[in-house]
Amino acid sequence: MQKHLFLVLLFSSIFSFSQDCDYSFTGNIIDFHDGTPLAGASVTIANTNKIVQANFDGEFSLSNICEGQYTINVSHAYCDSKSFTVTINGNTVKTFKLEHHTEELNEILVRSVLKVESTSIEQSIDKQTIETYADKSLGDALNTISGVSTLNTGNSIVKPMIHGLHSSRLIIINNNVRQFDQEWGDEHAPNIDINASSRISVVKGANTLIYGSDAIGGLILINPKRYQQKDSLYGSSLVSFNSNGLGGVVNTELVKTYKSGYYLRGQTSLKRFGDFSSANYNLSNSGIKSLNAATQFGYKTFEKGFDAYYSYVNNSIGILRAAHVGNINDLVRAINRGEPGYIGDFSYNIDNPRQAIEHHLAKLETYKRFSSLGKLSLQLDFQYNKRQEFDRRRSSLSDVPSAEFRLFTTSFQPNLKIDALDDFEFNTGFLFRYQKNTSADVSETGISIPLIPNYENLDLGGYITGNHVLNDNTEISAGIRYDYNKIKADKKYKLYDWEYNNYDTLFPEFSTGITENYEIYTTPEFDFHNLSASLGFIKYLGDNFEFIANYGLASRTPNVAELFSDGLHHSAARIETGSLTINKEVANKFMLALEKKHPDFGFSVSPYYKKINDFIQLIPGDRAFTTIRGVFVGWEYDQVDARIFGVDLDLNKRISNHFTYTGNLSLLRGDNITDNIPLINMPATNFSNHITYVNDNWNQLSISLIQKTICKQSRYPDYNFTSFDPILQEDVLVNISSTPSTYTLFGIQTAAEFDGFKKSKIRLELNVDNMFNIAYREHLNRLRYFADDLGRNINFKININY
Repeated sequence: MQKHLFLVLLFSSIFSFSQDCDYSFTGNIIDFHDGTPLAGASVTIANTNKIVQANFDGEFSLSNICEGQYTINVSHAYCDSKSFTVTINGNTVKTFKLEHHTEELNEILVRSVLKVESTSIEQSIDKQTIETYADKSLGDALNTISGVSTLNTGNSIVKPMIHGLHSSRLIIINNNVRQFDQEWGDEHAPNIDINASSRISVVKGANTLIYGSDAIGGLILINPKRYQQKDSLYGSSLVSFNSNGLGGVVNTELVKTYKSGYYLRGQTSLKRFGDFSSANYNLSNSGIKSLNAATQFGYKTFEKGFDAYYSYVNNSIGILRAAHVGNINDLVRAINRGEPGYIGDFSYNIDNPRQAIEHHLAKLETYKRFSSLGKLSLQLDFQYNKRQEFDRRRSSLSDVPSAEFRLFTTSFQPNLKIDALDDFEFNTGFLFRYQKNTSADVSETGISIPLIPNYENLDLGGYITGNHVLNDNTEISAGIRYDYNKIKADKKYKLYDWEYNNYDTLFPEFSTGITENYEIYTTPEFDFHNLSASLGFIKYLGDNFEFIANYGLASRTPNVAELFSDGLHHSAARIETGSLTINKEVANKFMLALEKKHPDFGFSVSPYYKKINDFIQLIPGDRAFTTIRGVFVGWEYDQVDARIFGVDLDLNKRISNHFTYTGNLSLLRGDNITDNIPLINMPATNFSNHITYVNDNWNQLSISLIQKTICKQSRYPDYNFTSFDPILQEDVLVNISSTPSTYTLFGIQTAAEFDGFKKSKIRLELNVDNMFNIAYREHLNRLRYFADDLGRNINFKININY
């Protein structure tokens, strides 16, 4: 037995020594991004003592390697380690690629601002600020940024404005998808749940060509949270209660990530408020009910990945009952009266007038990186927006919408980012977008001619942008974009209006020749060609100083409301009339910024100037219209040459280890150059100051005192008119132009963080808005004629991160 065992061991040893273990394993380690060598990278053969570091040229060499299949671990400082499977059956040479830019892989943001381009003038709000405004709207949250204001219809319909421009002049990018939710209306707020995002940025400069050519006002970027490659399960829940409106928000999010790069996320929120109140009275029928949900699934590595996203927003919004009047006498009395004509008891009911909106957004995005070239991305997205507007009508029609619009949008967008060149980076791509709107007909609404007709819209565009690093302190950027837009509508006109506007002479080709009940059927069709460009410059001056300069040429195709509006806009309570002679807008935008970025002391000074040719504005006409619904002021679209200029100032100062100060000031002037009068609906001078106390040793306690002042807008066009009052049997002045007085609001924000169960954190907030319960009216609130703005609100939040 021992003899046999000895022979087995002898033959095993002979076989072992007969293996060829003289092979070499050599190669190099380079950056996937640009092919540069990664000096000092480590190469390890798993389960052996074989390890070596790459030399200055990224080269490595291992000797005395046996045949077989091995797991090779490659690592480098500031890179994510990677494992490779290699078969050795002779002298072997391999090249390994690592991503040296870990901030792009793991989405670690080391600066407060994520720039679209390095030369952009951009400001952001973080997740904590978003949570503070969880009960409110996108516009309310962005209103904390200098140069950003809001156009309101009451307290729940809030549209963001950048440098006095809003609606179709702003591009809103929601999870890399351009938001289309019939933003043409002044009282059509973005249907976006800010609780689904982790960072919101505002681009004030000209670097927006990747997203569109028509961002005359600016760009708003809304991005969800991004995930690291690791095995993890985490989430958060937020519960908020408000004294004003006796309501709040419940929001929950759960995220599962995997080391392989896969991730899954779900989020939902519910918002419910009853009637809000001003300082002195109830604002009847001003409640809101909102249900929002989002889900996301994807796979992300540096080389390749995909992202699938879906969100759903369902809003039911009450409109102040006292805002709808039946005749001129009611309107004049509402303007002159100090309180609403109707004040009811508090209620959670949302009655007519009201809006009901659904918005669906779905996106599928995929990307692949190619060494020595860059990143190719493909995106396909879909949106469906259904908007219903309910008026106060007789009981048989109380549940029938006065207007209903159903908008479907689909887009396909490829983009190639070329970043393998030294000191150069390019983005190029194109856009295909198709839209179709269906407006409810007379059988569904009882309205013969809908405000907005059925239409189809086709957009085709292409662009190229580039960044170039001139030296360690200087970068420049430039871009150009072309867009083709085709719009075709099916629209009825009253025969009298068709001839009165001379359309029968100007556009005979639009007529179908069919008339019925004094109405003519037409098929208007327009083609627009837009050319846009941008040029940017940034200089790092040392000592944390930056100087940025931007120029942008932007072109905007008129939207459907500007072309085709025709009739009573129920939720706006006015007659709106578009014009087939409206042309595209062309804007030249100039902006500078001098910034010092430092937590101890920093500031930003950003002057800007915009010259807009053929600026499209909606202005009151010189008369009111009497309808079976009541008397309404007529508003008309026209075009003028305009200029808007101003300056944004921001300042931060660390006063001591516990106290900090931040403040901002916005100055703006808008001029109608054609008529030598001020532009309508321009923001007034405003400024804010924040003093914050922070003590990390006391459960990260923070207490902020906030002051914000909105000055009286003394520059406004006079669109007042007189109208015959059938009750008084005389002409009365309808003062729709005069603006309210200056007002100042104070607030407090407090927060502290506590340890919860296991590894969870509990953050408590107590906030007070308008703490002195000031009665005021904001001139950019379209319901300022009828009621004061919101009174004091006490807000309490519990946020659990687990």
